[in-house]
Amino acid sequence: MEKIQPETWKQDLPAFREKTAAFYAGEMDKASYKGFSGFYGSYAQKGGKASMLRLRMPGGRVTREKLAFTASAIREYHIPRVHFTTCQTIQLHDLDGETVCAVMEKALDAGIVTMGGGGDYPRNVMCSPLSGVEQDEYFDVLPWAEAAGEYLMRFIKAEKMPRKLKVGFSNSPKNATHATYRDLGFAARPDGTFDVYSAGGLGNNPRFGVKVAEAVEPAKILYYIKAMWLTFRAYGNYENRGKARTRYMQESLGGAEQYAAAYREKLAEVLSCGEELDLVLQPAAVEKTGDGSTVSGARILEQKQPGLYTVVWHPLGGQPKTETLCALSDTLADMPGTEVRLAPDETAYIINLTGSETQTVLDVTADSAKNLFETSVSCIGGATCQVGIRDSQGLLAACAAAVREAGLPDGALPQIHISGCPSSCGTHQTGSMGFRGASRLVDGKPQSAFTLFVGGNNRQGCETMGRELGVMLEAHIPAFLVEVGRAAAAQGFAAWNRADPAALDAIAAKYL
Repeated sequence: MEKIQPETWKQDLPAFREKTAAFYAGEMDKASYKGFSGFYGSYAQKGGKASMLRLRMPGGRVTREKLAFTASAIREYHIPRVHFTTCQTIQLHDLDGETVCAVMEKALDAGIVTMGGGGDYPRNVMCSPLSGVEQDEYFDVLPWAEAAGEYLMRFIKAEKMPRKLKVGFSNSPKNATHATYRDLGFAARPDGTFDVYSAGGLGNNPRFGVKVAEAVEPAKILYYIKAMWLTFRAYGNYENRGKARTRYMQESLGGAEQYAAAYREKLAEVLSCGEELDLVLQPAAVEKTGDGSTVSGARILEQKQPGLYTVVWHPLGGQPKTETLCALSDTLADMPGTEVRLAPDETAYIINLTGSETQTVLDVTADSAKNLFETSVSCIGGATCQVGIRDSQGLLAACAAAVREAGLPDGALPQIHISGCPSSCGTHQTGSMGFRGASRLVDGKPQSAFTLFVGGNNRQGCETMGRELGVMLEAHIPAFLVEVGRAAAAQGFAAWNRADPAALDAIAAKYL
């Protein structure tokens, strides 16, 4: 498969510059600009005075070179805010019109494509973040995730695409990428093949994926991707934007079995048409070796490569301090073989470190989350996002401050997931506790609130969507979490909730 070179996308940049200038000059309305700019991976932020730009990082892989570009752009353009997204991309925020155009073009020169990062296009292909270095993985799925990402770029300008097309690869039942309930998911098996799931997704009308194939050889994955596109072209509801997602086909075709049959029909067409889509790939071996030093700690993981380590870095809300991100880039520049992997829960993993390098990276990333609760997930939130209802980042910051002040022990509260709106960018339906932006009437006036979900689980074989309990005023959520944490402190949240699931509902009832 011939790779599309990033510079080939430059022919689309003059149109973006023209429309962006028109928007900031007040000659183009917000809705029209949003419909245009999503193709380029950019949106105007709430208020229309600044833009964001989404840097695609296929498989969540941020090489030293891509990290260096990001740091250089931050420094050159004084970019104040960065966000690690739940689709394993890097978002740059608070850009003016000229800056967003300049960074987009320079990103292409650095091998980073932004096109298709928003709008009705295939999104960043996701991959288990520690693929290739994780001790208990079935096999390294990253090469196939990257190949899928390359192939999907060919569909950026295709007709009749779903409103989003999200593809994920998982290397183990941890199912970090939600491969079993993406638009298309490839879940690794112990025998080195994939089970394939289709027509799943979070948000409104959430659905688990339908298993459409078992024991698929990795070399064959592109046939399954093309079949997904053809299935949506034939059966998708692209007339109604609210239902222009693959998961709605389960319902429109009469159920999971009928959907699977329709998908397999299109797969048969692809397999019989004579197009050569087989992949010939081999995972790249990690050639680096340890330096003889050993380390251990709460933020250190041992890799399957003897003597090498991974450092876990989770900035609160997935928003790293720009100075820390730049310092990390400077540090890794002198550490061959290292790179950053972004995770769907907004964690960054710095991999392929020797023991001595590990300590240096720990020091640079000392602002990481201090406990499980501080690794909680939040979308960028309604203070920034045009479609966001509530400020999810503000809520997380308030909750983290309240939990610190209460002095709760680590493990008293789980990682929570917060979405500012029903789109579920914060994956609120997958967490032990999740919150979704909402409103609640108090004395006849709408007040800022969030809907509480409990009991979500993304592990393969145990997948569960969180139960909706009710609406809670935003101002009351920190106190609710502190009360839960105090009740669960002695046992830890997981054991406490397992022993008496009704206890969480009882505490929540006082706030709903």
